[in-house]
Amino acid sequence: MDPTDAQTACFEAGIKFGSLYHQFAGTPLSPDSADSLARAMEEAIENQPHCEAVTVEVLTEELDRALADDPADYTELTGRFLDVEIVIDYEGTVVRTRMEMEDGYPLMRLVEVEG
Repeated sequence: MDPTDAQTACFEAGIKFGSLYHQFAGTPLSPDSADSLARAMEEAIENQPHCEAVTVEVLTEELDRALADDPADYTELTGRFLDVEIVIDYEGTVVRTRMEMEDGYPLMRLVEVEG
């Protein structure tokens, strides 16, 4: 049995999140580089097929807390510093997804399927 358009759109969303997280995890992150890194992440993932929109927000308050007692002026990017939304459109089926921290883990979830 072939997957439905909604199933394929959800699969595509999972691929995008896996790519975003594992491609950028460990990247040096500082308050000065946060915005440019977020834009680079958005633009890189938006290149992929069926990707309509990517919004990456670096949680600067969390970043500031992490750096407060650290002798370095940067840290490495992990999910705790990110809030991400990805919108996929596959054959008219639109999938909205989100990644945010839950219980100390970057949880990627399906928010809505339309069409």
